[in-house]
Amino acid sequence: MKLDTPYQFSQMTIFLHWFVAIIMIGLLVVGVYMVETETVFLYAWHKAIGFLIFFIIVFRVAWRMKNGWPVPVTQYKKTEHFLAKIVDWILILGMVILPISGFMQSSLSGHGVNVFGFEIVARNVDPNNIKKIIAHNKELESYFHFIHYQGSYIVIGSLILHILGTFKHHFVDKDNTLRRMLGLKL
Repeated sequence: MKLDTPYQFSQMTIFLHWFVAIIMIGLLVVGVYMVETETVFLYAWHKAIGFLIFFIIVFRVAWRMKNGWPVPVTQYKKTEHFLAKIVDWILILGMVILPISGFMQSSLSGHGVNVFGFEIVARNVDPNNIKKIIAHNKELESYFHFIHYQGSYIVIGSLILHILGTFKHHFVDKDNTLRRMLGLKL
């Protein structure tokens, strides 16, 4: 498989970046919508897609580690480079932490995890009232809920900064950062 070069990303890098980005943005949008509107039917889809994308995320992170960090297309201020690295790390850690914390929250709450009909973690139903879910560990569930909820907003903020940085590179600096990520010739 072709690896990245300082001047061109491999097709695998480009695919993983955009595929994971689109799915993660979709999950973040749906997650905020679910919480704000209490749209219960979306939880099953959110959990199933979050569970599946985690395996692609693990591959994406391993691919990034194998390829190393991209070399900046142009030289820019050390402060700007440092801030870009922080945002990149938040996004990478967020991609890993959000699916894990969501999985743990759902499992510990007793709601279980069902991936398009495949029961990964069974629901914990009260035997005397099948409509009542019993948490396995309410304290740990609350901890993972906090991580998942707050982490989502941290990732959303970092994603906005990442996109704004991309626009700055493209429209203000007029460099080839976006072209490289789109797989276009530099």
